[in-house]
Amino acid sequence: MITTSGLTKVYQSRGREVTALDGVDLHVREGEVYGVIGQSGAGKSSLIRCVNLLERPTTGTVTVDGVDLTALAGRGRRAGKELREARSRIGMVFQHFNLLSSRTVQDNIELPLEILGISGRERSRKAAELLDLVGLADKAKAYPAQLSGGQKQRVGIARALAGDPKVLLSDEATSALDPETTRSILQLLRDLNRELGLTVLLITHEMDVVKAVCDSAALMKNGRIVESGTVAELLATPGSELAGELFPVSGAATGPDHTVVDVTFHGDAATRPVISQLARTYNIDISILGAAMDTVAGRQIGRMRIELPGRYEDNVVPVGFLREQGLQVDIVDEDAEAAADPVTAEDADAELAQLVKDGAQ
Repeated sequence: MITTSGLTKVYQSRGREVTALDGVDLHVREGEVYGVIGQSGAGKSSLIRCVNLLERPTTGTVTVDGVDLTALAGRGRRAGKELREARSRIGMVFQHFNLLSSRTVQDNIELPLEILGISGRERSRKAAELLDLVGLADKAKAYPAQLSGGQKQRVGIARALAGDPKVLLSDEATSALDPETTRSILQLLRDLNRELGLTVLLITHEMDVVKAVCDSAALMKNGRIVESGTVAELLATPGSELAGELFPVSGAATGPDHTVVDVTFHGDAATRPVISQLARTYNIDISILGAAMDTVAGRQIGRMRIELPGRYEDNVVPVGFLREQGLQVDIVDEDAEAAADPVTAEDADAELAQLVKDGAQ
């Protein structure tokens, strides 16, 4: 639904060039909620403004719903008719609401329809429908100054939906809101995604936002995307920086003859007592050094850092047991793993089978 290829954006500032985007390749699939996360200055806002060509890219292409927007841009500063029509199918939600204080809530929502030349009766009907959709049916005649921050953002979302877009862009839409209001706005975005089939691209610096609503995510640094994928893929990727940020765990080995392991739980494994099964099966004491569990896109996911007695070569079979249960297992002390005698998967399976046989006898 949204694809950028080789996207760069270079600004001129006081006689020097500042690169905000440096060869960004992004692919957002139809119907998903995709989060781009990064610290201030990473290039997130430049990216989302280039997606709807509010900012003209220096090089590269932007394609939305099969239309190459960069091919429609032309050379002038003003957007041509074709680009304006393409933009009308892309909704935009801003961080600071950007409502007109002199207009009522209903009039703010009708504004883009007014610009498109829609009749007054049709504008009123559409505005009433959208107000009901975002839970503000009783606020049509109120003015922005009479609304809370969360209500203002709901108006902003309703206005973004006025043109029946297929894509909704959200630029730090919850960063100015308190935690409870943030949760309600994120739930609204998820509901709209499901009910309307909207593809949502959101920019944020908050990991909790990614946890709450995103199907996929990308991490930006210095104008580049350094990591991307579905949340499940990222959690299953050894050494994933995004996974570590989403579910941070810490803790060091308590002694030289111990093995520290990071275990990632998702799917059915998140609800099974795998660690206690491991302890019973091999009669070993397991220390939990840290853990982080949460619900991501409606699924329980988490990471746990545990300590096993003995060096890595003594724990090949217990580690194999965890992996057989469908868990992602990463050895924290990689030097210990590299120094261990090589053990093949067949060796581990044979030893595991022998232990099971011994236990049965």
